[in-house]
Amino acid sequence: MTTSVSRRSLVRGIGAGAALAAAGVSLAMPRPARAATTLTFSSWLPPKHPIVVNAFEPWAEDVKTATDGRVRVRILPKPLGGAPLHFDMARDGVADITYGLHSFTPGDRFLLSRLAEFSFLGNDAAELSVAYWNQYTERFAAAGEHAGVHTLGVFAHGPGVLHNRVRPVRVPDDVKGLKLRVPGGYVSDLMGRMGATPLLAPSPEVYEMLSNGVIDGVTFTLEALTAFKLTDHLKHSTTVPGGIYNTSWFFVMNQAKWNGLEDRDKEAITTLSGEAFARRVGKAWIDADIAAMDRIKAAGIAVIDAEPAFVSALAGHATALEAAWADEAQAKRGVDGRAALAAVRAATGITLPPT
Repeated sequence: MTTSVSRRSLVRGIGAGAALAAAGVSLAMPRPARAATTLTFSSWLPPKHPIVVNAFEPWAEDVKTATDGRVRVRILPKPLGGAPLHFDMARDGVADITYGLHSFTPGDRFLLSRLAEFSFLGNDAAELSVAYWNQYTERFAAAGEHAGVHTLGVFAHGPGVLHNRVRPVRVPDDVKGLKLRVPGGYVSDLMGRMGATPLLAPSPEVYEMLSNGVIDGVTFTLEALTAFKLTDHLKHSTTVPGGIYNTSWFFVMNQAKWNGLEDRDKEAITTLSGEAFARRVGKAWIDADIAAMDRIKAAGIAVIDAEPAFVSALAGHATALEAAWADEAQAKRGVDGRAALAAVRAATGITLPPT
């Protein structure tokens, strides 16, 4: 059936439209609501790991709330690749959001991240993570080591500890000959200088390495012994004030995905990330270390403070490695590494012991 419209009716319609427009009434069709953006988050730590449960998952929920549901983060039940691949997975769009250790990538690609790996950096993971984030934004970001991703955060864990099943480590000679799993980077060089045999491996591989006798021990936080179910395979844990070592972590998002978000959602996510996330994840590490101590002692693992001779030897190696790093940071990135380290230690209240 064909409907005809008279010329008079058409003119009247046009006239009415013009009148409404003149009165400031919009004739545009309402825009359909924009579909929610779902971001895939590849996580390689165990699903019940303290920083997954108490940092990443709450952050994801807060993103949904802060963006009124326009942005949703889906933490995948299994990682989309091995732990060392996660930075490039975000850069290349394999996953939208990832995290990991800079030290899993060999060489000097993430040279500046070593700032957060040194000995005697801090006893409070939240303070240290915030101090590290501040140095990243003030000194490091412009160097472009995170090119291809949007950086949501950088952070450190609790004080690094030396765990083994062979003997108590109290003095420098006690380290010699031990085969130790390390996360790469600074602590690998440090343990080598102290006479151990460092073996680089991601955290999820440590249980098998210990149970099969491939290694004698591991450099880990206290909480990692419980998170990775290692208490049955270790006997001795050695601590020093400020940590024997630490690790530098990235928390990043694919740049194109970030660029595609609305400005109001970028602002909301930024508020939840950076320093705020550094405090959140740092507290998760602190709480996990505290909770782990009771289980470690119940398992019969002896937690001891290193003797002054060990601390002095450690400080001597740390001083040499820090100086070499600072020179390289200046030469290759134009960054004052010594000033960055001094700022971190001023923020955490830790001083490098005498050698």
